[in-house]
Amino acid sequence: MATNKLENFIKGAWMPHEGDGIVQYNAITGEVIAVANGKEMDFEGILNYGRKVGNPNLRKMTFRQRGQMLKKLALYLHGIRKKYYAMSYWTGATKADSWIDIDGGIGTLFAYASLRKKFPNEPFYVDGEVAPLSKEGTFIGHHIMVPRRGVAIHINAFNFPIWGMLEKLAVNLLAGMPAVVKAAESTSFLTEAMVRDIISSGILPEGALQLVCGSGMGILDTVTSQDVVTFTGSASTGRLLKSLPRILDEAVPFNMEADSLNCAVLGTDVTVDSPEFGLFIKEVRKEITVKCGQKCTAVRRIIVPKHLVEDVQIALGQQLQKTVIGDPQVEGVRMGSLVSKEQVEEVKRSVQKLAAENNVVIGSLDQNFEVLGANKEAGAFFSPIVFYNDNPFEKQNSHTVEAFGPVSTIMPYETVEEAVELANLGRGSLCSSITTFDQKVAKEYVLGAATHHGRILVLNRTSAKESTGHGSPMPLLTHGGPGRAGGGEEMGGLRGVKHYLQRTAIQGNPTDLTAITNVYQYGAEYKEKVVHPFRKHFEELEIGETLITHKHTVSESDIVNFANVSGDNFYAHMDATSLDGTIFEGRVAHGYFVLSKAAGLFVEPKKGPVLLNYGLDECRFVKPVYPGMTIGVRFTVKEKIDQEKRDEEDIAKGIVKFLVDVYDETGETVALATILTMVKKIDQN
Repeated sequence: MATNKLENFIKGAWMPHEGDGIVQYNAITGEVIAVANGKEMDFEGILNYGRKVGNPNLRKMTFRQRGQMLKKLALYLHGIRKKYYAMSYWTGATKADSWIDIDGGIGTLFAYASLRKKFPNEPFYVDGEVAPLSKEGTFIGHHIMVPRRGVAIHINAFNFPIWGMLEKLAVNLLAGMPAVVKAAESTSFLTEAMVRDIISSGILPEGALQLVCGSGMGILDTVTSQDVVTFTGSASTGRLLKSLPRILDEAVPFNMEADSLNCAVLGTDVTVDSPEFGLFIKEVRKEITVKCGQKCTAVRRIIVPKHLVEDVQIALGQQLQKTVIGDPQVEGVRMGSLVSKEQVEEVKRSVQKLAAENNVVIGSLDQNFEVLGANKEAGAFFSPIVFYNDNPFEKQNSHTVEAFGPVSTIMPYETVEEAVELANLGRGSLCSSITTFDQKVAKEYVLGAATHHGRILVLNRTSAKESTGHGSPMPLLTHGGPGRAGGGEEMGGLRGVKHYLQRTAIQGNPTDLTAITNVYQYGAEYKEKVVHPFRKHFEELEIGETLITHKHTVSESDIVNFANVSGDNFYAHMDATSLDGTIFEGRVAHGYFVLSKAAGLFVEPKKGPVLLNYGLDECRFVKPVYPGMTIGVRFTVKEKIDQEKRDEEDIAKGIVKFLVDVYDETGETVALATILTMVKKIDQN
């Protein structure tokens, strides 16, 4: 195998490898794969390039444009993804392991590309609801979020060289921040291969991505308050980086996702004959063997009802015994190797610590096992080991020592309360699972363990078919956990994007805040026009454009007729003798009549650019409407949301949100709603 000298992609160019460096080995054969640069680098210049070139290029793009960029990148990588599998085998990963890393990473790009539809077609985001700050409504508050002016520095772990990069990159690029990816030294050859393709595709703007394959010494020395640092790896290294003086002095946002002592709990309701027992064994076996146990979410503690310990031990042992270890490219192999011999030695040291208090019940400390299609001594192979801790409340190292490999510990419990206590002894974990068919057991466990876990899976016969499993973080759910797990959150849909944005409270007159946000704020000045808004195309409508409709006086006949049509004969509308003790002074008009009548007042019946009513976002009936009251509508363009064409034949269009403010003869609002209409564009290209 030819030795490849890895290059760093920095300041817009691939920098040649110089001198000796960090050697990377094939985890299966022990052969040298590549050498990464071990010299110190000009990280101040690298970060400044990202801030001055990449950041402006991304900030000027809208969320919609950034999302389209991610979709294009995801499609491109998906088309060439098979080329990465051959190299992934060199990390000791099986085809299934590689699918998680490669296809899972690309899938995260797709997921965040689709999130563009949740954001406005603007380079900023208006967050949350308006805060009324004055009696007359002339002074209000809101929150706006904008991309930070720095760089996202991602310090990644060795176990997922592609997913680890893409799951972070997808989020910061959608947010509008460039990234410097510091890949792990032992597997950066795979990261570099994908980055070469990303750069050559030309899909990302200049400066959006830089890659460091070798040493990262000094990478955080010049970070500023506008930068964001993310770290994935060991809890001890994460704490060390998080406490660096520069991080503290600059108050740099630091998102830490650390390895943790995750647990799988078998419910007290489960019997050996129930489907849940088999599901539990299958899930634990998978978490021990997938990626050879080198996952930050892998099950390290197996918490089992005391009377089922022996059954679990036997069933799990039988399953693990069937797991063939060897070269992942050989048919029949189900588990590869650890990523390096250094990791083998690290796991051995942790196993010795665990053995001081716990008995081995599956596997052996002397690692007497065979491998298929490979030289056991040349590769970084390690056989599964399962311990038994007979007194987990007293013997504590099962809750403090993590062997980052195919190693776990069974421990007994008697009540759900005890299971929760044992789970929480891990001092903060990324994930947990409870396998139970009893909803009361599930609820008690989840509510008790949620304080110490970032994610909890409830597994049983009803969810198993489509469940993604204990150890699979999902793009639209948060990935992180409290305490030992780092106290951070990655991904999580919109939540993750906001991590790279600065939230700023803005205060002022509704008219001024409307101009800033491009969203009409209630109480802002109206822009009355001669032409009805339903006669205008998407591009022609202005935020704040308002139609003041003609009026209608509500009668008892309106109420009776609406009741007959709708079937709504609620007493407050139909029986004036039943109103004692209520808030109503007499028969009251149906709220939905008020809204329906409002539609009759603001709708333009003739055919025009409006294609259809798309839905209703909000609706509040704030004041009763009695017979004899007169209502009118202030119909205002609140927000415009551009839509993408599905194909060449699709109609070019957008969604327009209208604020429907129904008021009475005193000028007071009686109902407030936001309706959505689909409006055709002039430009059909």
